[in-house]
Amino acid sequence: MIVCVDLFCGIGGLTHGLNRGGVHVVAGVDIDSQCKFPYEYNNSAKFIELDIHDLTGKDVHNLWGSGNIRLLAGCAPCQPFSTYSQKGRQQREDTKWDLLSDFGRLIQESQPDLVTMENVPQLMDHRVFQSFLGSLCGYHISHGVIECSNYGVPQTRKRLVLLASKLGPIMILPPGYFRNRKRATVRRAISNLPPLAAGETDPKDLLHSACKLSELNLRRIKASIPGGTWRDWDESLVAHCHTKVTGATYPSVYGRMEWDAPAPTVTTQCFGYGNGRFGHPEQHRAITLREAALLQTFPRSYRFLRKGERVRFNILGRLIGNAVPVRLGEVVAKSLTRHVTKLEIARRLSRP
Repeated sequence: MIVCVDLFCGIGGLTHGLNRGGVHVVAGVDIDSQCKFPYEYNNSAKFIELDIHDLTGKDVHNLWGSGNIRLLAGCAPCQPFSTYSQKGRQQREDTKWDLLSDFGRLIQESQPDLVTMENVPQLMDHRVFQSFLGSLCGYHISHGVIECSNYGVPQTRKRLVLLASKLGPIMILPPGYFRNRKRATVRRAISNLPPLAAGETDPKDLLHSACKLSELNLRRIKASIPGGTWRDWDESLVAHCHTKVTGATYPSVYGRMEWDAPAPTVTTQCFGYGNGRFGHPEQHRAITLREAALLQTFPRSYRFLRKGERVRFNILGRLIGNAVPVRLGEVVAKSLTRHVTKLEIARRLSRP
């Protein structure tokens, strides 16, 4: 059995996917106390609220226990490179990637049998990634950028996925291994939810709540077509900043999603119509937090709030947008379990 400790676990997207794919996650570690309820309620794992700097390899060993194949997993939080200006970037580099360095430290201290890491593709171009690979001395390593929509996630989300093993050569399973799955689209993910107007909430599901729109933005979304941009609007609706040369290069805001295509990458601000192409395909509003969670492949039954707790868009948007899609965790788990199974079969066949 593969037993896992999930670093930077958040609300449990990776943990839930790993569990569904046959990996037993015993604990998740995160500094954000907001993650504790959804993580523990939806997963048979312990949530440890702790700064990763204070976690040691011995701590991880104690969580794993003995007699199993040990996996250390994680997605160290980071800001996309595009959000940083070049000015002052050198001074920020070291502190920005401290969490990834701590992940590498814990690998060296705990020496797991297996490692998996998920992050932004730009990380491969950064020198800290080479340092992280250095922490995997003695491991078979494979890494590359995958398009999550090819694996059943209904959004165009490119992610760097790394797998490492002390047991033998390892690779993530190709999309063709999951060939029986139907194409992941917005329609398949969210079309069965009750319709809402901007500012409305489904009384049976508080997470299915749509932000209000100003009168101007309501006119804008009514003028928007699925897959289109603000360039389709009448000139009177176009924001002043977009009439400037600098603003004209940003078409991916104030857009509607398309029913029969994947959604854009779900972000922490996906509940706002002006924050990207997060307009509902036909209803005049941005997507709800429930729709965002479904696009992140959390099951409909996944609970994010305690009974009686109110919906706070900024907090839940951050937690859902930062999560690893559950489906991606499941793909990683199946890649790891297949890797271990093949090695066990090979060992049995090699015995005299």
